[in-house]
Amino acid sequence: MKTIVIAGGSGFLGQVLENYFTKIGYTVKILTRYPKKEYDVYWDANTLGKWTIVLEDSEALINLTGKSVDCRYTDKNKKEIYDSRINSTQILGKAIQLCEQPPKVWMNASTATIYRYSLDKKMTEINGEIGDDFSMNIAKSWEKEFNQFDTHKTRKIILRTSIVLGKNGGAFIPLKTLAKLGLGGNQGRGNQKVSFIHEKDFVRAVEFILNRPNLNGIFNVTVPNPTNNMILMKTIRKKIGMPFGLSHPKWLLKIGAKIIKTETELVLKSRNVIPERLLQNGFSFKHPTIETTISDLLN
Repeated sequence: MKTIVIAGGSGFLGQVLENYFTKIGYTVKILTRYPKKEYDVYWDANTLGKWTIVLEDSEALINLTGKSVDCRYTDKNKKEIYDSRINSTQILGKAIQLCEQPPKVWMNASTATIYRYSLDKKMTEINGEIGDDFSMNIAKSWEKEFNQFDTHKTRKIILRTSIVLGKNGGAFIPLKTLAKLGLGGNQGRGNQKVSFIHEKDFVRAVEFILNRPNLNGIFNVTVPNPTNNMILMKTIRKKIGMPFGLSHPKWLLKIGAKIIKTETELVLKSRNVIPERLLQNGFSFKHPTIETTISDLLN
């Protein structure tokens, strides 16, 4: 049976991938610090160990390891965000190089946040302008670490993933909660672009890349037409039948972010990212708009 290994796969995206690939006949093994299930394999994301055996002759290694950026950017958290991404990528690269039959493909998570704030310019893989702030520089370091490994038997893919909207996890849950409480208005000015993808299209895009041995390099994993914050919140309100939503000016968001221990950039950053390479290679989206995405998630 074909095996897929997901490093750091116990979170929302890892579970979405595990469920999908298990259903279509793969054995999915999760590298995790806290093994709970039959196919969970212990690793510490820092050192080589027995876990490296599961990489042998696997179809794919998908690395999602990294401390969540949904936290306050204290010095301690910044260091953990950086170290968790760099160290895990480094040790996986070394493990692949030691394999006799290495994984056919190594997909490493990155983020669509790597591109600069943009209201107008569409950021494609070729023409996108890389930004310069803490989260963008984390993404640059992460990709640089990944790119330094020469894995001649394993093709390499960077997944610059946008906000993934899912039924049971990710950003959709808190947004829906805000809307239900009557707080689902604009966040900031509301004109900031929101690049997103439905969880089903996310896994389909991963499968699409997996099944095309000629593809490598960087892929923006996001819908072809970003929405904006105002339309996103308006759509959620409409779909749940909430007639109003209080807006959150920037100063109020800053107070709220402090209280719930996160950063305002997660909702104020304008991500205007386009999946040019997926489209060029013939990938079709089941949920290309915010309307169809939200409708399906609430169904």
